[in-house]
Amino acid sequence: MKSQTDRERNNAIGRTTMYDAIVIGAGPAGLQAALTLGRMHRSTLLLDSGEYRNGTVLHMHNMIGADGTAPAQLRATARAELSAYDDVEIRDAAAMSVSGDEDAFVVGISDGSVVEGRRVILATGVADDLPDVPGLQDLWGTLAFSCPFCDGHEHAGRPIAILGAAPRAAHLIGLLGRIVGDITVFPVGEMLADEDIQMLEAKGVRVSTSPVASVEKVDGGVRIRTDDDERVVDGIFVAAGSMRQRSPLVAQLDLQMHESGCIEIDEFGRTSIPGVFAAGDLAHRATLPGPMASVLLAAAAGQLAAVGIIQSLLAAEH
Repeated sequence: MKSQTDRERNNAIGRTTMYDAIVIGAGPAGLQAALTLGRMHRSTLLLDSGEYRNGTVLHMHNMIGADGTAPAQLRATARAELSAYDDVEIRDAAAMSVSGDEDAFVVGISDGSVVEGRRVILATGVADDLPDVPGLQDLWGTLAFSCPFCDGHEHAGRPIAILGAAPRAAHLIGLLGRIVGDITVFPVGEMLADEDIQMLEAKGVRVSTSPVASVEKVDGGVRIRTDDDERVVDGIFVAAGSMRQRSPLVAQLDLQMHESGCIEIDEFGRTSIPGVFAAGDLAHRATLPGPMASVLLAAAAGQLAAVGIIQSLLAAEH
């Protein structure tokens, strides 16, 4: 017979539940954090808003044992695995507010409830702000991408386009040049400077003389139109645009941030606020130039943050 959980004991005597940890976000970082905490019999609430950075992606790659698996399938499998752990509760709701201090955090939830936790893990990820190109949003995650490690191999030997300007375009050319066929760079918004065109062409790629006007899915890939030309390619890699914190909680908490726009953490996901941890694309250590955006690394960060929480709880208890 399974032992009675802290939540069951609390409910039995009519006391408000105090979770050991509240995990906000149920992508790979949050799911792994909840699994690690559950395996150590720490009462955990996992909040799943249903919003994910790779929500439009059909297949994830560069993850051993799951290469080519649909992200939705990974999430479903993970949730099924978590159901075996009595100390893990999952709610399909978003966190709206976080207040309080270490050992006494209060989290307001979109379903109208309020919960308490000794520790909090932020795993809400980031959102991509794409350049204003008609049709691009519709292709995001299926025919338009940002990460060569995640999506470059699928276009091996085939023509692709890069939307954007130097130096990001040059970086993508360096990564993709040995994988894909020919590459055409299309500026976004305005023409490239002559020196940038010369620099990119020296890398063996074409450079459009006109900015991209629109993109659309067609048989064989993507049609890219400019004011005076069009070209069909196998896929698009975006060197323009930016990312932002998906959840407003980060700003509400006034955490220490990096210039990258990500939360500053240490090796175990500790943030500048005691008791608040962060894991996944929304955070990185100072030794890294930015977040290492991959499913595998997000899950690893979630595990490390969970270990950090367990360490801090043990220190407080003994």
